[in-house]
Amino acid sequence: MSIFRKTLSCAVLAALGTCALAGCGRQDTSNEATTSASPEASAAITETISESTASSEQTSSSEASGAQPAETEPAVSEAPSVDDSTPFGQHGALHVENGKLTDADGNIVQLYGMSTHGIAWFPQYINYDSFRTLRDDWNTNCIRLAMYTAEYGGYCAGGDKEQLKQLVRDGVSYATELGMYVIVDWHILSDCDPNQNKDEAIAFFREMSEAFADNDNVLYEICNEPNSGTSWDSIKSYAEEVIPVIREQKPDAVILVGTPTWSQEIDKAAASPLTFDNVMYTLHFYAGTHKDDLRNRLETCAQNNLPVFVSEFGMCDASGNGANDFDSTTKWLDLLNKYQISFCCWNLANKDESSSVFKAASTTLSDWTDEDFNESGRWIREYFRSMP
Repeated sequence: MSIFRKTLSCAVLAALGTCALAGCGRQDTSNEATTSASPEASAAITETISESTASSEQTSSSEASGAQPAETEPAVSEAPSVDDSTPFGQHGALHVENGKLTDADGNIVQLYGMSTHGIAWFPQYINYDSFRTLRDDWNTNCIRLAMYTAEYGGYCAGGDKEQLKQLVRDGVSYATELGMYVIVDWHILSDCDPNQNKDEAIAFFREMSEAFADNDNVLYEICNEPNSGTSWDSIKSYAEEVIPVIREQKPDAVILVGTPTWSQEIDKAAASPLTFDNVMYTLHFYAGTHKDDLRNRLETCAQNNLPVFVSEFGMCDASGNGANDFDSTTKWLDLLNKYQISFCCWNLANKDESSSVFKAASTTLSDWTDEDFNESGRWIREYFRSMP
């Protein structure tokens, strides 16, 4: 399969810098940052995303000189790689059994890798070589594609839906060719209650699950971080409408469901779980803020076989910024490894904040060196490399 590698011009990269949202891990409304993207910068980003066509190559009329032409992708991703050396080749389709991700042979599988930042603002990291480097150099087996919904330029807030969907298709296509697992993340945040944009979510997941009907490496995260008083009952009613839409195309897909209070109250889900098979409940933590209380909650739920997936965590505080707490991070990851809980680190971007793994000045898109990393990037790469 022919995969195109996006190359962005310096002018567009500069525009991207003005469009970055604050880190996703907002676990207190006082820490939520307002958006700062301008329409002009958003337009510059929009022009870098190639439309899907059957078999053509084209260069955007607004790309800066020196940008490489992009080979466009088909709308439907190919079936996953069967190369036995890849993560998917080793384990194939996953399901949930006794609270754990499990392969067809009954082996427990722990996924771990990076989450992108918002793909509308950092599309340059959705490329084959970025993912290849994450797999081969960082030793990761999973990538999470975070698509904001209600923030400026998000899917439900004036963003170009077709181009955002194409970025998701591209990300799934690259992960598939590389034999990696990939999470399609409906990244609610300022919309608080997933029911606010439920109709949009249903239409999105219907289209995506149809496009990836042959892709057993795709997991679906249907609501990132419900917050601001959104109850588990409200989340549960949303999930009961969205999950069947995905299951029409992918009866056995693994589906991740957010929990109240920025995906911290997994105990609420444990007390009243969904009745579907192959469902996991998400817990998010930021090690600088969340300590023993939340770790104890997770351990209690894990001991009771609640299927938990940590689809987002950071080493800094819950604002996505501030000092990194690597001692607390180590305690968290030791706990996740103890119970073989999967995890994704926030975030694969060069935003000027602690939770981004690259320095703001770094424009490298693959094969990163120490000069590209900030403190958290160096630490998490070495941690991933130490995983079995």
